[in-house]
Amino acid sequence: MASTGGSLSDLSKIPVLAAVCLAALVLPLSFSGGAVATPAIGRDLGGGAVALNWITNAFMLTFGSFVMAAGALADQFGRKRLFTMGVAFFSMVSLALSFAPSVLVLDIMRAVQGLAAAAALSGGSAALAQEFEEHARAKAFSLLGTTFGVGLAFGPLLAGFLIETFGWRAVFLSSTVIGLLALVFGVPRMRETRDPGATGLDWSGTITFTGALTLFTFGVIQAPESGWASPWVIALLAGAVVMLIAFIGIETRVARPMLDLSLFRYPQFVGVQVLPIATCCCYVVLLVVLPLRFIGIDRHSEFEAGLLMLSLSAPMLVVPFLAATLTRWIGASTISGVGLLVAAAGLIWLGRIDPSGDSRAVVMPMLLIGLGTGLPWGLMDGLSLSVVPKERAGMATGIFSTTRVAGEGIALAVVSAILAGLMQASLRDLLPNATEAMSAGLSEAAQRLATGDLRHASEILPMASQSLLRKSYGAAFERLLHILAAITVLSALAIFGFLGRTPVQAANPDEARPLSVS
Repeated sequence: MASTGGSLSDLSKIPVLAAVCLAALVLPLSFSGGAVATPAIGRDLGGGAVALNWITNAFMLTFGSFVMAAGALADQFGRKRLFTMGVAFFSMVSLALSFAPSVLVLDIMRAVQGLAAAAALSGGSAALAQEFEEHARAKAFSLLGTTFGVGLAFGPLLAGFLIETFGWRAVFLSSTVIGLLALVFGVPRMRETRDPGATGLDWSGTITFTGALTLFTFGVIQAPESGWASPWVIALLAGAVVMLIAFIGIETRVARPMLDLSLFRYPQFVGVQVLPIATCCCYVVLLVVLPLRFIGIDRHSEFEAGLLMLSLSAPMLVVPFLAATLTRWIGASTISGVGLLVAAAGLIWLGRIDPSGDSRAVVMPMLLIGLGTGLPWGLMDGLSLSVVPKERAGMATGIFSTTRVAGEGIALAVVSAILAGLMQASLRDLLPNATEAMSAGLSEAAQRLATGDLRHASEILPMASQSLLRKSYGAAFERLLHILAAITVLSALAIFGFLGRTPVQAANPDEARPLSVS
């Protein structure tokens, strides 16, 4: 169905825009809020390090796996319908989460919540594109991106306030309230649209893609506990490789692939996919790892941790707009690459801060990381469209969104495993006389420390003082940030290389539209 147009000044469109923005607000709140709530959940419900890791990873896994499939379902069955079902189901699951009796039940429901979030995001974005045209559409999506930034910036602070005032269950209950507001005020005024040419869901592609992500995430999260040489971990990772190969084979053969691999022939398109991977490593994973450190290791309250997190995420409210303005004079690749280098410098600086020292010392390096990440963050979505021929823009957006969301889940799982491994090595360095019988205890204590559970780590290793455990954490955390900084620098070099090439042209010469990215 063709769009009837509309501007942001059209009062009939405002409730629709508000509904989609409310849904967009609740998604980053669920991501960051779950991370801040993890220590409180552990104190209340117990659970091992692996189970507590799944509180955030389960949500990100299903969210990232289902984004592309949800887009296809929205085209086939209707954007409004999928958005409505996604938000309604998300609200119901959020309500159920506030009554979760155990960590296992909570993990399972977080996975279901991720599915609903993917449906809400895909349906809402597609519906918004049908409500507005040209400049109004660009402004609407800019506001949508700003809403995401607000959720990331204030999510930890809101979660901290709710946990201290009402308990961790209030974090999930707040998502229910926001979701219901979106349903009541926006959905009745939203038009139903669908793609008449939609052929349905690519089931084989969806199953193999989801299987690859699931097996890989399970393997990486299980590795610190079972060991990387464990037959169980090896089987999971090997299964992920098999599923990935099968997915690639399927997508190269189907008539309407869920993921058109031919787009990777464009060097600039490859460069754009590096951007969300880089921002995952230098920014997104910190939204989960830092609250665990502030609350569990540094002994801050949840609200104090939320205030500290503003240093990292507040720049996202301003810097992306600045980056868009700078493109009038400076190429997008230069802005993005320099931003990543600035973020890498912030990571190195942050790694030098002693966890047992003055907590205010982390503010400036976190601001630097947020400032640097905000530069490519404000350009990524537009670049994903502009570096491919115009007729391929829809598929390019889908691939970019999947890379972004799935990459966040993968990066989080990998970083958690790396931190646990570095923690175990750090403990061995500080406890060189540990006996063979203590090895299992070291491994479990390392996993506990990686999730910010200093109390249980102390119980597992009674011979180690809390100051010694904090010192071990500080050494491991610094090494982790060095690794993330190295990845960020390499990503910056890749951006300079790939996005600095000659702009692509549309297949039809009459529709050519060069992009100045160098």
